[in-house]
Amino acid sequence: MDPKDGGGEEEEEEEFGFSRNYFLAREIGGGSGKKSGRKLSDIDLADEQVLRAEASRIKEKHEKEIALLLKSYKDLYPKWLFELRCGFGLLMYGFGSKKVLLEDFASSSLTDYGALVINGYLPSINLKLVIIAICEMLQDQLKTSRKGSVRKKAKTQQPLSSQSMEDLLMFLNEQPSDDNDSFVCLIIHNIDGPALRDFETQQYLARLASCSPVRVIASIDHVNAPLLWDKKMVHTQFNWCWYHVPTFAPYKAEGVFFPLILAGSSAAQSTKTALVVLQSLTPNAQSVFKVLAEHQLANVKEEGMPINTLYTKCREKFLVSSQVTLNSHLTEFKDHELVKVRKHSDGQDCLYIPLTTESLERLLQELV
Repeated sequence: MDPKDGGGEEEEEEEFGFSRNYFLAREIGGGSGKKSGRKLSDIDLADEQVLRAEASRIKEKHEKEIALLLKSYKDLYPKWLFELRCGFGLLMYGFGSKKVLLEDFASSSLTDYGALVINGYLPSINLKLVIIAICEMLQDQLKTSRKGSVRKKAKTQQPLSSQSMEDLLMFLNEQPSDDNDSFVCLIIHNIDGPALRDFETQQYLARLASCSPVRVIASIDHVNAPLLWDKKMVHTQFNWCWYHVPTFAPYKAEGVFFPLILAGSSAAQSTKTALVVLQSLTPNAQSVFKVLAEHQLANVKEEGMPINTLYTKCREKFLVSSQVTLNSHLTEFKDHELVKVRKHSDGQDCLYIPLTTESLERLLQELV
């Protein structure tokens, strides 16, 4: 008998004995019936402002190496500009924030062209305003180069702000495409951001990119970002040239609008967030919100305020002139999650503010 084989059998027996003892211990321990009474909600989470202040004090690492890496990408700038002039779009991917890289490329290589920046990491973006801005920049370019024909000017006599998205895209498509040096660059930080991630927005961006006087330079960070587009959008409309440009730079700007995992979602924090959003809206929108808030405080037991009732009260106070105006305000509120809709017992839609009575009172006091 080989002594080596005997040693192997002993090792197998030891392993078997160990595994058997492990499962016996599990059975005995599992029969005790003891369960922890602790809950995740019992954890005392830090206030978000405190947490962000502490995070800002963290010293950045490898700054020199990151700076050298960004400098090395400058050698690609002439190639990127050449590809833009040839009608391609540029798509940057790789770990790290690419905000500084794209803006440096724009400031150093796109000075002779119109450039517009979209921060796709923001919670909400008005795409129509972006397209209007591009049309205005293109109009200025055409005036300067004296290439705008009388026929095309006649079509744009109507103010751009009053035109539909289809009309604006048609205007961009009708512009002369024989000059490779006459175009407007749209720089999109995080084209896969939360405000741009839906199918309709990506369709409009793809159609915008396919317009002859428009070039798109964008960055992505989400691993599934390419799933936003089909084959036509990638190869025909966006016409991407893909570049792997990892920067390893921290996502400072991009991370501001994302909730911190360790931050507490207290009522005070919700009030602060709502106040910041409301202060960014128009005075009329703020007044409409106040009407809804005052009704909710005066009728705590009700399920919400019917849209027709809100329209009547706002009309009496000359805050809105039509149902369309009110709907535009409500869309803003819903987009920012300031207002939600639920069904009343009689079947009609009711509006309500998802804040406690105490938080809502504090919000109205601070909203001047």
